[in-house]
Amino acid sequence: MNKQPEASQPLLTEEQMEQINFTLIEALHTNKQVYLTYYKNGHRITETGFIQFVDSLGNLFVFIDEVFELKNKMRLSELIDVRFV
Repeated sequence: MNKQPEASQPLLTEEQMEQINFTLIEALHTNKQVYLTYYKNGHRITETGFIQFVDSLGNLFVFIDEVFELKNKMRLSELIDVRFV
């Protein structure tokens, strides 16, 4: 089995974090599908889904993935990028 080398979590600028937050809020209010790229266990993972809840102060959000339609609760600090599909 090929094992991907672990990558370190990229540090985002204040501007990048604000853009991610704005995109999450817009996706929540318009129910638009997004690509979420996040960092977990040394790997960058990209999933497609819908934002269901955002709590900026609590550093978390909930999204429903497109494949299994499962609710996933994640920390905002794990996000690397959010883009509309």
